[in-house]
Order: sequence, then structure tokens, then C-alpha cells
Amino acid sequence: MERADLDGLTLEYEVAGHGEPVAFIHGALIAETFRPLLAEPALTDRYHLVRYHRRGYAGSTHTCGPMTVAQHAADCHALLRHLGIGRAHIVGHSYGGVVALQLALDAPAVVHSLVLLEPAIVANSGVQAYREALERGEQRFREANAAQVIDEFFQPRFGSGYRALLDRILPGAFAQAVADAGTWFERESPALREWDFGEADLRRVTQPVLAVQGEESAALWPRFGETHRLLLASLPQSEGFILPGATHLLQTQNPRGMAEALAAYFASHPMPDHRSRRQVVDTDGP
Repeated sequence: MERADLDGLTLEYEVAGHGEPVAFIHGALIAETFRPLLAEPALTDRYHLVRYHRRGYAGSTHTCGPMTVAQHAADCHALLRHLGIGRAHIVGHSYGGVVALQLALDAPAVVHSLVLLEPAIVANSGVQAYREALERGEQRFREANAAQVIDEFFQPRFGSGYRALLDRILPGAFAQAVADAGTWFERESPALREWDFGEADLRRVTQPVLAVQGEESAALWPRFGETHRLLLASLPQSEGFILPGATHLLQTQNPRGMAEALAAYFASHPMPDHRSRRQVVDTDGP
């Protein structure tokens, strides 16, 4: 991967394709979940794709102390500026989905459209239970083996056969998740519990949004279905999509179906002022 030096911060990134810019923000623990999409012609033939490792993952800068959602949103914005991209379609998965939502509010001129893949928002009626679950995970990480705690975290989200899928599609991803586990359990999870974002904030998101849910996700964990319905009810410009044959692994499990859905959505929300990969860099936001 290439490396961007951003005022003391280094982020690893990879690009593919040509056309309107699309930035992918990965979720917790597995930094490679968007890699399969960069090999899908449905996207690479028409879009300039950017995926990166967030702060604290793989070869990107690891920092001490809490890393807030707003800080991650600012990191994404800084990377886009570094690449000369002033406006993009933004796709966020899980925790990356909350970063995408924060970016849409903090730097609205940067976000042309949003795609939220089962974002880890804590804005529904089960907010207290969700925050308590996050806190229990943090406690387990302090008490138990990292690989065991990660397995306990993934099973209810990905299903019992997730390891074979990861090993086949993203070799080494589980081992990297173990190496990066402190980023999630010690820095991001506590910050997510404190993230002040509710239904009123969802109503402030003015960009068009595609809310994606895996076909099998709600059966594993009902919160996925509850969140999906909340997004559709609260976001001013939203539509939903159910990705066939997928759990919370979504684009890793069904990359072709995800790529085709993304391409269709971006085509229905084109950037009228798009000229090339190198955009006029905006001055909105940090």
C-alpha cells in the first residue's frame, strides 16, 4: 500500500479505477474488509476507489489514548485533501459507518453521497444496552486472551463459519485483528460509548444515503434490523438495500453483489461537476 504523511500522521492507502471518487472507511478490527471491492469491474470501470487503514490499524500510525469518531473523520478528510479529492462518495462499514456520518456533518461539502453498511450507531432505544455490551467487551479484553475475545466479538456478528471465510478471502486478517485489538477495545470502543449522536443528528444529514443490511444479519443480532429501520425512518434522503447471502461481513462475503449495488447507487447520484480524479480541494472542515 502507499503511504500518506499527513502532518505527523501516516495512513496507508490503496487506489484503483478511474472516475468519480469513492472513499471506503473500514470498521473495527478487520482493516481489509473493502479490499475485495477494488477488484470488482462494476466499480473500477467507472469509479476512482480509495481504501485506507484507519489510524491504529496495520501500518498506519498507532497513537496512545482515546481516538474519537470526530478524529477519525478528520483523518479521512485529511487523506482526501492529500489526494486532491474535494468531494467523494463515502462508504462506511460498521464503526466506519459512524465515522462517515460524522464526516457528513463536520465537512458536508466533502460528502456527495453516503453508503452506510450496518453502521455501529448507538442512537436507538437500545442505546444503554449497547453501551453496556461495549463496556463488557472492553473488560473481557483486559481479562482474557485477545484472540478469544475477538472470536467472542465476531461470532454474533459474522456467524459461526466466519474464520474459514476470512482465511479464504482475506488471509492473515484474523491475525492482524489480534495484533490491532487494542485499537478497538482500548481506544475506539470507549470513544464510541461517549459519542454524542442521536436521531436529531441523523435528521441533519442532508446527503443522499443508501442504508445496507446483510440478508442474514438480523437473524444473528436483532440490533442490525433495528438500526436499519432507524436509518430509513430518520435520514431525510435514504433508501435501503438488503445484500443477499451476507452477514455483517457484507462486502467481504458478497463483493460482487455489493459492488453492483454501489455502482447502481452512485450512477443514480452522479457528481455533475466531476472533472477528473484530481478534484478542487474544498476548504470546509478541518
